[in-house]
Amino acid sequence: MASSFRARIAPRLAIATKDLYPKISFHLRGKSAGTAHLQRWELRFNPILLAENGQAFIDEVVPHEYAHLLVYALAGDVAPHGAEWRWMMEEILAVPANRTHQFSTENSRTRQYQKFSYHCGCQTHQLTTIRHNRLLRGEAQYHCKQCGAALVRADDSSTC
Repeated sequence: MASSFRARIAPRLAIATKDLYPKISFHLRGKSAGTAHLQRWELRFNPILLAENGQAFIDEVVPHEYAHLLVYALAGDVAPHGAEWRWMMEEILAVPANRTHQFSTENSRTRQYQKFSYHCGCQTHQLTTIRHNRLLRGEAQYHCKQCGAALVRADDSSTC
């Protein structure tokens, strides 16, 4: 299968067969299943989504990202999911030209930030770690949009 694929692709792209093989890494995280880095001739894949979805990942994501590289080699810098990419997916790779995957990303999410409780005169607010740290360092002060009062750390009862 791979040799017939190379035989179909290489002549159309006018590149050496050995150049069809991109660098591949498995360091992608988050909701993306894969990315193509055109100038580096590199593909990156999400190992968690690959492990969870197996053959479906290989059948859908790998050709999707590889098509980006092949279109770049053939047509240069064009629209990521434009006519050239759709042609490559459907006519050459014989894969449906889907722009996005439908895999669950629940287990491959990146960071889950801790929230910190702050209060004002009318309610409790949940601030991100970034805003909490800015308050601790004295770099920022946040106010409630409803009552206008400065936000105070909820467990800091000495300021109430």
